[in-house]
Amino acid sequence: MTSLVAPIITHAETTPDHEALRGPAGSLTYAQLVGEVKAYAGMLAARGVAPGDRILFIGPTLPEFVVGYLGIHAAGAIVVPVNPLCTPAELSYFIDDAGCRLAIAWESLASAARTAASEKGIDFLTLSAGATADADAITDVHDFDDADIAMLLYTSGTTGRPKGAELTTGNLTAAARISGQLSQSTADDRVGTGLPLFHVFGQAAVMLSGLHSGATVSLLPMFTPTSMIDLIVKDQLTIVCGVPTMWNAMLHAPDDTPADAFNHLRLAVSGGASLPLEVSNAFKRRFGCDISEGYGLTETAALGTFSRPGTPSPIGTVGPAVPEVDVEVRGSDGQPVPTGERGEVFIRGPIVMRGYWNRPDATAETIDADGWLSTGDIGEFDEAGNLRIVDRAKELIIRGGYNVYPSEVENALYEHPDIVEVAVVGVPDEHYGEEIAAVIATTPGVTLDAAAVRDWANDRLASYKLPRAVHFVDALPKGPSGKILKRAIDPEPLLAAVVEYRAARNG
Repeated sequence: MTSLVAPIITHAETTPDHEALRGPAGSLTYAQLVGEVKAYAGMLAARGVAPGDRILFIGPTLPEFVVGYLGIHAAGAIVVPVNPLCTPAELSYFIDDAGCRLAIAWESLASAARTAASEKGIDFLTLSAGATADADAITDVHDFDDADIAMLLYTSGTTGRPKGAELTTGNLTAAARISGQLSQSTADDRVGTGLPLFHVFGQAAVMLSGLHSGATVSLLPMFTPTSMIDLIVKDQLTIVCGVPTMWNAMLHAPDDTPADAFNHLRLAVSGGASLPLEVSNAFKRRFGCDISEGYGLTETAALGTFSRPGTPSPIGTVGPAVPEVDVEVRGSDGQPVPTGERGEVFIRGPIVMRGYWNRPDATAETIDADGWLSTGDIGEFDEAGNLRIVDRAKELIIRGGYNVYPSEVENALYEHPDIVEVAVVGVPDEHYGEEIAAVIATTPGVTLDAAAVRDWANDRLASYKLPRAVHFVDALPKGPSGKILKRAIDPEPLLAAVVEYRAARNG
């Protein structure tokens, strides 16, 4: 049987009473989880859902999300998980583009989805506490081919309308298997996260991987640094997964965690964005746990490279290619570049998506005839085969003919003890083409000015890399996974800051 539910059924048969999921309202054993998934699938089938149908799905990071997600899959339908914060207009676009026949949304998040479903003339179903299903359970879950689409996950992109990445059953099964192999997870592990489960990281590398391994998965519906620390301590997590802004926030939580509270935590996994060096070092100092960084995309089911536990990769790198996957760094001529040289990162393997839904041109532009996916990221390999992601190709700043990688400037600024968050972006400039701007959030109550920031950077960076524009905010805009959204930063204050800097220099 090829199904995301198949390994969970195996665990339910061999260890039925082992806890599969934990949430604020209680837990589910593997036997209970399989029973609820089959009941949910039965309810969908009774409502006319057929294999291949696309189902819009909205839910928080709770066990009910897992039941609904796997229930849709068990019925043979395609899950279309989306952000609960989407507006009716955005949801209408997803419904139209994917051709959804049903929308399902968590009870307290249902308003926008109900409106969009009504406007588009499709059925709407509330996902309620306990994921109750009022129909007979299916006997057998749907049997997929590896190449069958299991999920459409819409990529936010930087330009144009979102595209649906076609992740197959084979993609997600491979991602779960490989993630488990990398973390060396077993049924004895307790895996936890506050990541949104509609995001590929939370789905593939945490939810599906943990259940594939037979581990107990603890879910936190609303991340705060204190609640994440409490979850690690209360559930004695052995593996925890998050993004850099989460680790950074935990560092700034009240320092009242007992020194031995994290003794059982053997692995912290970071992804979604580059992890600043100082955040990694500070986490190790405070909590006594190394953070292993990985790299992947929605289009690669969250996988690509990973820093192997027990064999730490050099700080600033994201490890070598994961098992079963090939990674290359290529120059502008399309050929692999020598070790230590920079180029675009390409990935090939069983985790690479089938394509973009109804976008043959975009698919052809992204995946070549040999199965290599163009990531749009700039990277370099070291002598040991560890990849360093330098930046997004589209985020590269070219100032006066010099290439400036925002992550390098951000890492230097993160070393400042009073800088909590920072994003470095390029703004248009008549003289240099682009000028470097830093948007900074400081420790509450701390006063920091632009001159002090530039002085700090001047001791650590070449002069052409210094941020001329410095703008302070209470917090940086973030996406649903906690990743800083540079495209949401208002450029007007940055342009004004450049003018102010120039005027001060010329005056």
